[in-house]
Amino acid sequence: MQFHQLGTAGPQVSAFGLGCMAMSGMYGPADRAESLATLWAALDVGVTLLDTGDFYGMGHNEMLIGAALAGRQRERVQLSVKFGALRDPAGAWIGIDTRPQAVKTALAYSLQRLGVDYIDIYRPARLDPQVPIEDTVGAIADMVRAGYVRHIGLSEVGADTLRRAAAVHPICDLQIEYSLISRGIEAQILPTCRALGIGVTAYAVLSRGLISGHWGAAGTNRPGDIRALMPRFQPGNVERNLAVVEALRAIAAARGASVAQIAIAWVAAQGADIIPLIGARTRERLHEALGALALTLTPDDLAVIERAIAKDAAAGDRYPAALMAHLDSERVGG
Repeated sequence: MQFHQLGTAGPQVSAFGLGCMAMSGMYGPADRAESLATLWAALDVGVTLLDTGDFYGMGHNEMLIGAALAGRQRERVQLSVKFGALRDPAGAWIGIDTRPQAVKTALAYSLQRLGVDYIDIYRPARLDPQVPIEDTVGAIADMVRAGYVRHIGLSEVGADTLRRAAAVHPICDLQIEYSLISRGIEAQILPTCRALGIGVTAYAVLSRGLISGHWGAAGTNRPGDIRALMPRFQPGNVERNLAVVEALRAIAAARGASVAQIAIAWVAAQGADIIPLIGARTRERLHEALGALALTLTPDDLAVIERAIAKDAAAGDRYPAALMAHLDSERVGG
């Protein structure tokens, strides 16, 4: 395993992180035994960065990770936790709350569910339009000083918010979607991160499985699979998006790699300050994704990929319209 520093203010983390959301039902039912086995397999091969959210399965994901970490050396793992997204008992999304008192309450519950006494990177899941980012970051900074949090991160915010937050406390990383078909950060957000010394943890590097080379239309028919609501998986869009996969398949075949490995390696090749989060929930998919570590894309490879897949190749938005409206990272000028 290779390691990189996460921004100028952050910890040393594995070159790939493990995104754990899919282990808690977001893409349909998950198998607990296989989820635990996947977490253990990732830790055993040197993955140190585990990403979760307190709203993944309404606490289920944190408790799962807590079970996986039992008996292991806490200091060898970096836990990245998002908070602030509100859900009701039926699982519906009902808003964002990042008030200072909500920050501290959510943190207390996460520490309990994870079974740890500190969180390495704590971040609001989205910008709360009712709460200045300075207030939210200031509250997390209080928890840094108290020893309950080591570093502060952000998620899906734009360049202006990054600058305002960094003026309050060092920000170690921005978690944001970045893949071959989601390249919106390249215009302003990524340059701002680099100017401020903020790393990037890139999620959905396979566009939620769409460009993995394994996905088929029947995949969204499972109960609870959020992809059934996402524009890029809808008829009329999905066919155009799967054409990207076929272009990648030819490139992958020439390199003796899988489609997923090429897509992940492309993200990793964009800079050592970018850490891809692998959203595997089975050992099979984990080991395939980790194979991208050994895949070095040459300048010629990258040029071939750029010619085959245009920056605006994706058909459909990243999220449904109601959720897109909550993304500070998608605002004009962001």
